[in-house]
Amino acid sequence: MKLFFIGFMGCGKTTWSRKLAAHLGYAFVDLDQLLEEKAGMTIAEYFTIHWQEAFRELESKILKETVYPENAVVSTGGGLPCFFDNMDWMNANGQTIYIQLSPKTLAERLDKGKTTRPLLHGYHGDELVVFIGEKLAERAPFYERATHIVNGIDMSVEGLAQLIG
Repeated sequence: MKLFFIGFMGCGKTTWSRKLAAHLGYAFVDLDQLLEEKAGMTIAEYFTIHWQEAFRELESKILKETVYPENAVVSTGGGLPCFFDNMDWMNANGQTIYIQLSPKTLAERLDKGKTTRPLLHGYHGDELVVFIGEKLAERAPFYERATHIVNGIDMSVEGLAQLIG
């Protein structure tokens, strides 16, 4: 079974994917790490040099062309479900798990790591909360098509394992 974790940056996709993979004995796949390896640079560098459109194309290509182990937990980029047919592809090829958090909680988590997140440059305090809220509203129609929607505050590995059955 393939499990794709989706949600806004900072919601814990990589952390929870890694934990669930270890708990289930599944392979862990980090699509952001694969993208950086393929591009030969960080996501922030790629985004700056090639802009968002080229980044989203490469991200979609890596999602769809990666050969996944039979049982894998995959951490995706925050915007990946919202471009091309990526959400449909993930739902057709496995189960998707949306980690849902409030804009305020996400802003608190992301405030320290803004420098490595190209979309967050220039936002601080309440402006950051408003920006995240607007982005979440744009992305909600994609995120909410997930097989499972979980509250990022009350998650546990055991709960996730039960959820996916």
